This record gives sequence, structure tokens and C-alpha cells, in this order.
Amino acid sequence: MKCPYCAHLSSRVVDSRQSEDGGSIRRRRECERCGRRFTTYERVDMVPLIVVKKDQTRESFDVGKLRAGIIKSCEKRQVSMDAIDELANSIERNLTNTSESEVTSQKIGEMVMDGLKQLDEVAYVRFASVYREFRDIQTFRDEINKLFTEFDKGKLAATPPEAK
Repeated sequence: MKCPYCAHLSSRVVDSRQSEDGGSIRRRRECERCGRRFTTYERVDMVPLIVVKKDQTRESFDVGKLRAGIIKSCEKRQVSMDAIDELANSIERNLTNTSESEVTSQKIGEMVMDGLKQLDEVAYVRFASVYREFRDIQTFRDEINKLFTEFDKGKLAATPPEAK
């Protein structure tokens, strides 16, 4: 670590502590040439995840934006904020654990729909109607029929949302 006082490239760590937020490590260092002390912070450097939208524009992944879309779908439903946060965080973890630096908005949308389908069927249909741009009642009916089919096959739980 380069000393900010004399620019010497060698220093020793005198003390290490985790920061209050737990997101970095605070290191107290001492320059081996001039003996002066200085503080550095070490944190994980995450490669930003880029979302490729339908129109091929790119923007940084924002879990807050993802959470807001899920909240909107769950409006006036008995879905807890903890369940919403868990879904958003789970999607974020799955995306960052891949080796991909770019992800399509379509993939994110499908992940949200899969999660909402298990969380609350009404929230799922709300999200799907916007995401898949339902144009008529028949498209809406087809999606509802798919839900009934999955429920009948046991792929969807019959657990009420307030229990989740």
C-alpha cells in the first residue's frame, strides 16, 4: 500500500477492524519508511451487473427498481414486506452468482414471475399482464388457465399468502 505522505510502497498493518456496516474492513497501517500512520478501507469490488432491455439499451441492475415492481404487483395483497424482500434478494443473488456481466430484462422478468407464482397468484397475474403486455381478454384468460393447470398438477401450493 502506497504511503500518502512519502509515497513509499511498503507498509505494515497495525490494526484491522470490520466497519460498522460490515461492508468493509478498516486497516490502520504504518509506513515502513517514514513511520507515519494512515487508514485504508478494504471492500469487495463487485463487477456491475448490466441489464439489457428490450430496446437493447443497457443500464445498471438496481435491486430497488426490482423491489418496487414486485411491491406494485403485490399492492393490496396480503404479502409481507419480508416475503417481497426475500424474493428481490433471491433474484439479485441468483443474478450475481452467475458469471455473466449482462442479463436481459426478459430473464429478470421470468425470474420475478416464477417467484410471484409461488408467492401470490394474483400478484403474479398482475405482473404478467404488464410484463407480457396482455392485449386482450383471451391472453389474460390463457394465463389464468395455465395457473389452474399448474395448481391441479400440484406445482402451485394452496397455502394462503398471509402464511408465507
